[in-house]
Amino acid sequence: MTDIMKKYDYDKLLARAHEKLPTIINSSERFQVPEVDLIYEGKTSILRNYGEIIDVINRDADHLLKYLLREIGTAGSIDGKRVTFKGKVAKKQVEDRILNYVDIYVLCSECHRPDTKLIKEGRTLILECDACGAHRPVKVKKGTKTVQKSAEIEEGQVIDVLIQDVGKKGDGIAKKGRFVIFVPGTTKGVSVKIQIEKITGNVVFGKVVS
Repeated sequence: MTDIMKKYDYDKLLARAHEKLPTIINSSERFQVPEVDLIYEGKTSILRNYGEIIDVINRDADHLLKYLLREIGTAGSIDGKRVTFKGKVAKKQVEDRILNYVDIYVLCSECHRPDTKLIKEGRTLILECDACGAHRPVKVKKGTKTVQKSAEIEEGQVIDVLIQDVGKKGDGIAKKGRFVIFVPGTTKGVSVKIQIEKITGNVVFGKVVS
């Protein structure tokens, strides 16, 4: 066989191999989840760019919302391109839960690209990657230890809280996990750093620290 024929056969095999490769988004594109745009209206929190986030991560809007409501522990609904949460929800709380969702339901565990889709095999939800061909069962961490620890507080501890309401005696009220925290000298809507002074059941008393 001549060198020309060998080269011709090689080129044909190479072209055939390329045809069978999965379509991949250009590697120069950078996957980035949009920053959460959260505002407060009365006793609700509005995620104004929910539609944009859904478009970027390419997942079902109801599926993400169900995950957020379960993880945050509140009620909410989709309103066009926005989501309304019941009560005051901290921006970082929403951001962290969305990033957790992306890690579980979007990013490939092998090549770490977002070019994936969710498919059902029986009762098992599978994350299949169009970029590298990998597939894995989706493992949802229910009530992870990290979340539980972050919700626990101790006397003397210094934490950041968002004052969500004001009590009858004028004390600011914040919430962290299962705890209701009273902070004198604060106003609704402000974020403050406090030191825990006393814990009685689910009721906590704290003071503002600089």
